[in-house]
Amino acid sequence: MPVTSEPFLSGSNSNYLEEMYYAWLENPKSVHKSWDTFFKNSNMMAPGTSSDSPPLQVQSQGRTQTTAKVEKLIEDHLAVQSLIRTYQIRGHTVAQLDPLGILDADLDSCVPIDLITSMDKLGNYGLCESDLDKVFRLPTTTFIGGNESAVSLREIIKRLEDAYCRHIGLEYMFINDVEQCQWIRQMFETPNILQFTNKEKRRLLARLIRSTRFEEFLARKWSSEKRFGVEGCEVLIPALKTIIDVSISMGVDNVIMGMPHRGRLNVLANVIRKDLEQLFCQFDPKLEASEEGSGDVKYHLGVYQERLNRTTNKHITMSLMANPSHLEAVNPVVQGKTKAEQFYRGDTTGQKVMSILLHGDAAFAGQGIVYETFHLSDLPSYTTHGTIHVVVNNQIGFTTDPRVARSSPYPTDVARVVNAPIFHVNGDDPEAVIYVCKVAAEWRSTHNKDVVIDLVCYRRRGHNEVDQPMFTQPLMYKQIQQQVPVVKKYADQLISEGVLTLQEFEEEVANYDRICEEAYTRAKDEKILQIKEWLDSPWPGFFDQNGEPKSMTCPPTGISEDVLDQIGNIASSVPVENFIIHRGLSRILKGRAEMIKDQVVDWALAEYMAFGSLLKEGIHVRLSGQDVERGTFSHRHHVLHDQEVDKKTCVPMNHLWPNQAPYTVCNSSLSEFGVLGFELGFAMANPNALVCWEAQFGDFYNTAQCILDQFVSSGQTKWIRNNGIVLLLPHGMEGMGPEHSSARPERFLQMSNENSDVYPSYTEDFEVKQLFDCNWIIVNCSTPASYFHVLRRQILLPFRKPLIIFTPKSLLRHPEAKSSFDEMATGTRFQRIIPDAGVASDNPNEVKRLVFCTGKIYYELAKERINRNMEKEVAIIRLEQLSPFPFDLLKRETGKYPDAEIIWCQEEHKNMGYYDYVKPRFKTLLHYEKSVCYVGREPAAAPATGNKKAHLVELQRILDRCFNF
Repeated sequence: MPVTSEPFLSGSNSNYLEEMYYAWLENPKSVHKSWDTFFKNSNMMAPGTSSDSPPLQVQSQGRTQTTAKVEKLIEDHLAVQSLIRTYQIRGHTVAQLDPLGILDADLDSCVPIDLITSMDKLGNYGLCESDLDKVFRLPTTTFIGGNESAVSLREIIKRLEDAYCRHIGLEYMFINDVEQCQWIRQMFETPNILQFTNKEKRRLLARLIRSTRFEEFLARKWSSEKRFGVEGCEVLIPALKTIIDVSISMGVDNVIMGMPHRGRLNVLANVIRKDLEQLFCQFDPKLEASEEGSGDVKYHLGVYQERLNRTTNKHITMSLMANPSHLEAVNPVVQGKTKAEQFYRGDTTGQKVMSILLHGDAAFAGQGIVYETFHLSDLPSYTTHGTIHVVVNNQIGFTTDPRVARSSPYPTDVARVVNAPIFHVNGDDPEAVIYVCKVAAEWRSTHNKDVVIDLVCYRRRGHNEVDQPMFTQPLMYKQIQQQVPVVKKYADQLISEGVLTLQEFEEEVANYDRICEEAYTRAKDEKILQIKEWLDSPWPGFFDQNGEPKSMTCPPTGISEDVLDQIGNIASSVPVENFIIHRGLSRILKGRAEMIKDQVVDWALAEYMAFGSLLKEGIHVRLSGQDVERGTFSHRHHVLHDQEVDKKTCVPMNHLWPNQAPYTVCNSSLSEFGVLGFELGFAMANPNALVCWEAQFGDFYNTAQCILDQFVSSGQTKWIRNNGIVLLLPHGMEGMGPEHSSARPERFLQMSNENSDVYPSYTEDFEVKQLFDCNWIIVNCSTPASYFHVLRRQILLPFRKPLIIFTPKSLLRHPEAKSSFDEMATGTRFQRIIPDAGVASDNPNEVKRLVFCTGKIYYELAKERINRNMEKEVAIIRLEQLSPFPFDLLKRETGKYPDAEIIWCQEEHKNMGYYDYVKPRFKTLLHYEKSVCYVGREPAAAPATGNKKAHLVELQRILDRCFNF
């Protein structure tokens, strides 16, 4: 249908329209298709003609004369498109981000030559100053026109500067998804989009007042105390509250946060809304320690809070995870807990549960765990469907200048690897900050992807309140001393705008000061630190009302033969039709079927039995780690792959029972620190789940040492937080070299909290009580049945402790390393030690040597004893549980063989393994009346030799020393 006939417009629009018309005449494809349609259907008249004249007819000679003009027109439009794209890509490099005006946020004072910072730079695009009032049609890749499709060059530049070069700097053009880029453009390029109502401005000021006055109150009351205040970035509090408000309005009702120490108390008070008296009493030097655990400093503690969000009038759950001083280490823990909460609620898109991570600029750029955590963000079994990262960019790390602290332009550049948009914003422009936070929350809800807010600010004091920053940053801190606090700047702005009066501002300040004073008075009544008030992951219903176990007993861990048969049949078959498996796997399944027929299990089947029986009982089982689906040693095969159809898989464990709990088995990224932290967080959410992390080889855990030291071994005593995570660490001297041999058991044993010099008093519930008192459980199973029972015991205990299992390698296929159904039957349970059950046991008075050992070495000792025909003279006892130490059982065994020399035998070197741990404990239980002789490898720096022959020579020497007497 023809469009309405219209005369040529006047002024610059007339020139623009005429040029487009001539360009269309020369080549209809040279203009946008919308212009092509317009001209085809238009009865447009040439300049100087009347509406009664016939339609314009241009002969070929006329077209030729317009060629130069048309080419220039096209070039100019292409130049403008290039100009717009330049600002979208590099506008952030000249954005006014530093509140101090000292450094460029990207550490580069050079201005890109293609940004129009002066009129002479128009020449880079073939344009000149006379083109500024020329109107250009805007491309579809920008929203700076608003409702206008054509804008003058002068206005284009102004709007681009407003969007990209003021107090917000945007990095997003590296994102591969065009629709996501368009979404961001629309949010920031649309003219006058940064608009706030008076109500919103007053709320923002009120939140700034609380943030500022809280820090000032602490400074007045405890001037010499470390509190790692947020001064210089007070806008962090309204920023976080905005993220939470917007997220809640879009359906989120559970927010899990992780953050470093700076600003933590303020976040607890004004974001989580922890009772102020609970915070203030932490500063009292007379506050008595709780009897529970050792506790932690106030700026490391976590908290769990259920409250009403006043802005949305919705009930929400908020938790801030406790964490150590090790910056960024809490990141994967937060992600793991968030994933678990989503999993158990069926929140498959993250619309109900979300995570917020706070970072410091130096740590975000410097700590490798940031990168590891980012790379979990889009993996199916690890994604939390978008995390909002807030970087408190103080532009300094302790005393280190950012120019020597990172090689990247920004501290946030690591986020680019996962296509996360990065929003830099000047912390002294509260409205810009709040708008960025609003967009970030909407981005996460809309696209389910990570987003980073780089809050460029400063640190008004030193690293802590008693530190002197002028030693190392004199110029920066001279400027900071002159810096007007952001709350005063913003209050003055709103007063000048007539949004509120000076009296109203002062009343708001006085009101919050009164709240703090009243809480301070109440805090004086607190006499004992209640650590339970700071629990970040409660388990309602699991413990009694006092947080104690409901019993101190553990039922037997065996199961019925019917259940064993059912699990075995599924484990040895393909439970779905039309599924083609590998021939080699068919042989493995056939071998399993034979074992089930014979009512025995190997290591892989024992694990199947443990997991499967727990699933039947409604316990979710999750196994994560590198290559765990198949197993490093090709023994597990929990995920079957169709040999003909890509990505067609089957998990037999999920086909055991009609109403079973789900089984999750997932190959992880090639990360230990990040993935172990993630699984630790996952295990925090639900006590009725078995969460396991398996190292590809035992020694690989050492790249996650921080998680073990700061969270796993000490987490309960510091933060009163139970955790039942299971670590599976392949261990054993197999002649494979110094790596992949030792899981370093000595390190775990050294961190056990048991007193080696005190023989514990025996009670009826001794075994469970001992487990309850320890900080973690360490076992080295020598039979599949032991492995089966210890996994089931982990869930049947009335409390949760981390479980460290040194798992075998060669024993996975060792013909002797099998267990019968009888050893796992109803009524059976985990054996902390396995006594000698042979001839020696029947004639204990004739035993000359009593050899204690643990793990794989037992099979080599047992074989050598048979070869030497010494079953009568030598008794061999296996320690299945190393920590807590089975004092009671070992005392009984040592007393059974009164005339025997006691040997501790291990395949590890003397300065490694178990000897330094067991020696003082044996002395204690023997009352120092007998010595314990060591048999094993000599002390060494490396865990094992790299020479196969040398390995065998060392092993034979151990056997000789055990049996030559």
